[in-house]
Amino acid sequence: MMTPRVLGVLLLSRLLLWASGMEYSSNKQEQARRQPEQPRNVCLGLINKGQYESFHLENTASCFTKCTQSGNEGCNLENLQRYWLEFEHHLLESQSGIVNMSFLKAAVQNVSTNVSEDLFFSLTPSQVPGQVTEDEREHPDRVRLPRSLFESLQSNRSEVLLAITVLDTSPGNLFKGPQLSLEDGSRVLNNRLVGLSLGGISVSRLAEPLEITFSHQHLPSNMSLSCVFWDVTKGSAGDWSSTGCSTELRAKRTVCRCDHLTFFALLLKPILDRATVQFLVRISQAGCGASMIFLAFTIVLYAVLRFYRQRFKSEDAPKIHVALSMSLFLLNLAFFVSVGHGPEQSDATCWVRGAVFHYFLLCTFTWMGLEAFHLYLLVIKVFNTYFGHYFLKLSLVGWGLPALIVFGTGSAGSYGLYAIRDESDVTTLELCWFREKATASALYTTVHGYFLVTFLFGAVVLGLVAWKIFTLPSATAGKGQGPNWKGVFTVLGLSSLVGVTWWLAILTPLGRSTIYVFAVFNSLQGVFIFCWFTTLYFPSRSARASSSGTGRADQVHTMSHE
Repeated sequence: MMTPRVLGVLLLSRLLLWASGMEYSSNKQEQARRQPEQPRNVCLGLINKGQYESFHLENTASCFTKCTQSGNEGCNLENLQRYWLEFEHHLLESQSGIVNMSFLKAAVQNVSTNVSEDLFFSLTPSQVPGQVTEDEREHPDRVRLPRSLFESLQSNRSEVLLAITVLDTSPGNLFKGPQLSLEDGSRVLNNRLVGLSLGGISVSRLAEPLEITFSHQHLPSNMSLSCVFWDVTKGSAGDWSSTGCSTELRAKRTVCRCDHLTFFALLLKPILDRATVQFLVRISQAGCGASMIFLAFTIVLYAVLRFYRQRFKSEDAPKIHVALSMSLFLLNLAFFVSVGHGPEQSDATCWVRGAVFHYFLLCTFTWMGLEAFHLYLLVIKVFNTYFGHYFLKLSLVGWGLPALIVFGTGSAGSYGLYAIRDESDVTTLELCWFREKATASALYTTVHGYFLVTFLFGAVVLGLVAWKIFTLPSATAGKGQGPNWKGVFTVLGLSSLVGVTWWLAILTPLGRSTIYVFAVFNSLQGVFIFCWFTTLYFPSRSARASSSGTGRADQVHTMSHE
């Protein structure tokens, strides 16, 4: 039997154990309270889903800068983009009226479907969208909703809710999509999206498109603009698409016309980024180097033939070929000097280099035009083609006319440093050419216009010569009706003389692939001229044996050097 004293000791020990356990648990709770609470990741797009109070909007907008191209580990772009796309539905359901935040301007208003004219709304980034007049100068950023859009809704309702949103997404990764992520330097102009929604109605295939006008500063010539909308059906998270939209480029604004309502933007894409410019320079240097070698062979070959064939001294055609070869050789040399040296030079040195490059470019154009003129006299006119001191007169034109043009252009101070810039307006290549502040008329007149004249003349002459070659009755006499391969090769050879490779420049606005084609073929013109020169003056034995039966088509070979 336990004594009272023993019972007291046991009771006291249990009380002490219970007290120590309480203290331990309280200490654990205190430690748990003192530990910092793990932050919840807003940029996963789930915390604020469906909540559009000011706090939630600002909280979610912080992800614009957090979700960058370099790191998207804590971001769910699909959820975030869906959050902003559904914001307009929230506006229409709640009829919130006006939202005026630094990154978001939005307005909802009732619009009568019985309107007598088109409606205009401002899209100025610093102001809440509102209805404005048609004055384009007062409201350069605006949207025009055609009257026909509202008339199509008159049978169902007399009024409709219109929601307009202007969203600044900052230079993060939201609303960039695979199209922009894969193309170096492409971006949304000013990071601005314009959303349009009409009463929760799906509006598409409008008979008369709506118009959105985006104003912007003068863009570098290296950039292109295109109107797009966010297509949620493309990929898992959506992407930009231009289906149903057209782009009209103006001086300091771009007009987008689209046949539906959604989120729109203006994409800014580089035509030539830094990598493309450097690659084109390498291609041109390789091609020009090869051309210079073969052009030098052509000039040396002509000198040897003059020494061994006395009749070469009196023939004008090979002299014209060699004059073209010399001008093209010096042009390639000037190109190497221009792109092979940095811009660390005086203004006077750059002026001289720009003038020299311009001079030999014009000489090349001129001699190609003179090749076409000589071909015209030999093949088209034929009779009454004698000119005293013929080659001397051609030389005065071929070398003298470009000198006069360069002298006049240089007197106007047009030569200087010219920079090619990428999508970030960062210089990718500098060379001495027409300075950037030179008048556009000087460049377009003395380069583009001059080239266009020689191009048109050469194209007409080459077309007439080809027509004569392939329509001569004797070309297929006594033979089958198969292809006239000799005539084909003749036209190709003559094409190198009149500068067909330069004509590819007209196709370069079609895209980057045509720029590569132009760079490759044009830089190899010297190789083509050498091949044609050797074919003319060193024909094969089989060609000599069959020359008597080929008729007038082969006479182009002979006449081009008689």
